[in-house]
Amino acid sequence: MKAFAAALAGCVLFLAVAVVLGQGQNPDKSRTGEAPKYDPAIYAELQRAPKKARKRANPLENDPDAVTAGAILFEQHCAECHGKSAEGTRKAPSLRAREVQNATPGTLFWLLTNGVVRKKMPVWSKLPEPQRWQLVRYIKSLAVSVPAAESPAPKP
Repeated sequence: MKAFAAALAGCVLFLAVAVVLGQGQNPDKSRTGEAPKYDPAIYAELQRAPKKARKRANPLENDPDAVTAGAILFEQHCAECHGKSAEGTRKAPSLRAREVQNATPGTLFWLLTNGVVRKKMPVWSKLPEPQRWQLVRYIKSLAVSVPAAESPAPKP
């Protein structure tokens, strides 16, 4: 009986240690479910797009199916980090922020194509160009529902 009690105690201790260690394994997830704090420096990479890239127009701008296709691609490739509604997570910033929504389609396309490796944003250059433009079209469509308090108004 003592051996059984000792084995049971050992299992309980092992389980308790596993639970405690498991809670610390995913620091990227917010424990409270809160959105990450707004930080304009996160969006500085948008300013690095070359002038030629910034001026590119989205060839799918008037394609009525581009937003829907982009939403599907977003769910497949981007939602894990940016959140299901692109609101941002601890892994990646909100794509609803003023900086993203005010960026030109060419800037967003350039960022998707080149990524930001040091910030863990993947390079999506292997994704066919039309699909990258669909993603841009979807991201820009989010401007309609940008909450006013999400990114503060610039100070005069």
